[in-house]
Amino acid sequence: MLHLRSRRRLALAVPVVLSLTASLGLLPAAASAAPGTAGAAGAVRAADDGPNLAYVVNTRTDRRTIESVQREITRNGGSIVVSYDKIGVIIAHSANPEFGARMRAVRGVESAGATRTAPLSAAGTTDEGAVQVLSKAEAAKLTKAAAPGEEPLEADQWDLRAIGADQAARINPGSSDVTVGIIDTGVDDTHPDIAPNFSASQSANCVSGKADTTYGAWRPADAAHYHGTHVAGEIAAARNGIGVAGVAPGVKVASITVAQPDSTQLFYPESVVCAFVFAADHGIQVTNNSYYVDPWLYNCMDDPDQRAIVDAVNRAQSYAQRKGTLNVAAAGNSNDDLDADALTDASSPDDSTATPRTVDPHKCFDVPTQLPGVVTVSAVGVKGAKSYYSSYGQGVIDVAGPGGDKYQIPDTPSKNGRILSTLPNGQYGFLQGTSMASPHVAAVAALLKSAHPNATPAQLQALLKAEADNPGCPSEPYDGNGDGVVDATCVGGKHVNGFYGFGTVDALAAVTE
Repeated sequence: MLHLRSRRRLALAVPVVLSLTASLGLLPAAASAAPGTAGAAGAVRAADDGPNLAYVVNTRTDRRTIESVQREITRNGGSIVVSYDKIGVIIAHSANPEFGARMRAVRGVESAGATRTAPLSAAGTTDEGAVQVLSKAEAAKLTKAAAPGEEPLEADQWDLRAIGADQAARINPGSSDVTVGIIDTGVDDTHPDIAPNFSASQSANCVSGKADTTYGAWRPADAAHYHGTHVAGEIAAARNGIGVAGVAPGVKVASITVAQPDSTQLFYPESVVCAFVFAADHGIQVTNNSYYVDPWLYNCMDDPDQRAIVDAVNRAQSYAQRKGTLNVAAAGNSNDDLDADALTDASSPDDSTATPRTVDPHKCFDVPTQLPGVVTVSAVGVKGAKSYYSSYGQGVIDVAGPGGDKYQIPDTPSKNGRILSTLPNGQYGFLQGTSMASPHVAAVAALLKSAHPNATPAQLQALLKAEADNPGCPSEPYDGNGDGVVDATCVGGKHVNGFYGFGTVDALAAVTE
């Protein structure tokens, strides 16, 4: 079963070169503990005493420090998977139960911790509910309802019309010089609606923490890993007379696979670090992140392992921003108020035994959604109202996008309020979630990048906000599922509020204003 997720705060108006020290309260290098004292013999004795886990070791970025820390990793019973020297993140494996603590005591190490609670031998996307596969009979019905010039299944794509994407495509479908990297479960690039716009040279498999660019490595492990393919179609399904259309049918999409290939489909931190660095180094202008980094829904800064996860992923996504990549992410499907004083996290850790806990969302962060400069996206349904499941929060949500809502029924042939898009093996299906809202925003960002090729990530984010349409907070108490109980409270005004941020994105404005 696929997991839920959550998100964050108002985007920054300045270029994102913020450090974690300033924005998330991480200790500077000078606050690191004294050098490690563990000898090689002690490390060997301890190495077989615990489960083999993956770790992130975050260091200063000078060559001398990195080489010293690498030696200490080996001395303390660890093996290096890959070292991202440019951001000071080393991915390592160790069965030494003291490995994290020992590495935190090494000079030059700013944070270090395990990225999982289950052994390496042993699920975090943000769609809400199971996929509904479109049958051949339903597809035939939709094809008959298609208007002249529309794609065969477009009659059911209320989401395109909701943000003017159908009109935008006639003016500017987006540039093939712009690529959206889909950090997800993998993309079936053989799908006839995706193949025309797929960029193999910018795709990879990052599951191990080290990029594998072997041809086809980016594809989903099986049909159950459908999430990334659905996202890809929402962004850039070609207008080719087949199936559906994407919001930006002229841009490219790339697949950076990070989900575990087994049934858990977990997105571990080392995989996501690899993905952001790969995207940055391969000229990807926008990434879509419809997931939270497992195994913690919220990573609390008073826990050394979770603190290290936040540090590592933030270093990677900040590096991507500095290289010109705008990162867009889903707000989550827990209907959480991310500006509340406290939230209940009942799902963490999701790779072993979850233990319910109360967290402060201002000190415990959903990653990558609550990281500086990441565009935080809430979901709306066909009526333009917040989807019943979508997380929200004043000063947290940046913009909204169509994510679907089974309670908001569209006037379409299927009357299905979810989002129709591509699935592996040439199929199509409906999903709903902030996972679906985020790619709509990423696609509009790609249209903006097509129209403004020299725009920086911060400028693209500002344009997304400036051109968004904000309905304001609802005048009546919000009851998303119609059961007579108030489900959420919207704080803010017509310009910016906790449900929609600066508003729902506008694809038509992106190519005309």
